[in-house]
Amino acid sequence: MNVITKDEVMLNKKKIVKQIKQGAVFIHPTDTIYGIGCSVIDKDAVKTVRNVKKRNFMPFSVFAPSKDWIFENCKVSNKAEEWIEKLPGPYTLILALKNKDAVVPEVNNNLNTIGVRIPDHWFREVVSELDTPIVTTSANIKGDNFMTCLDNLNPKIKSTMSFIVYEGEKQGKPSTLVDLSKKEPKIIHRS
Repeated sequence: MNVITKDEVMLNKKKIVKQIKQGAVFIHPTDTIYGIGCSVIDKDAVKTVRNVKKRNFMPFSVFAPSKDWIFENCKVSNKAEEWIEKLPGPYTLILALKNKDAVVPEVNNNLNTIGVRIPDHWFREVVSELDTPIVTTSANIKGDNFMTCLDNLNPKIKSTMSFIVYEGEKQGKPSTLVDLSKKEPKIIHRS
């Protein structure tokens, strides 16, 4: 397992994208906190993330490669479109999924909705080049504090990662959840 910097990622972007396509499970930075990622179309990789996080039922959010991907694969109301215009940013938008084949069922546990993010962060260049979303879920075991630096990364998580993209300590908090799958938008407060 390698710890790599932004410069190393940018120099080796094609190699990183290839690793993700081949099933890598990794830690990546965002505009808020560190997340665990993998391809949303790799069933085994998603199962690995579920196992490492001990998160059997709750759906995962995805880091979309573009707004176009959101419009192509999700049902977007006028109100949802207003929120999508705020992307990239620290929001996870819960939308009805219209293309069930866009992600493997293990991502959202066969729900009709999906949480979508486009962080305001340089790592979105990698996801954009990948051209499919990645799972993005906080780098912690369910119930534990989320990772803000390498020192507080759970060793059980660290041992299962293909690589870690690290850029120093994060001071953020998880993104704001906005449920846009119903008639009226609803901000969901995390407990």
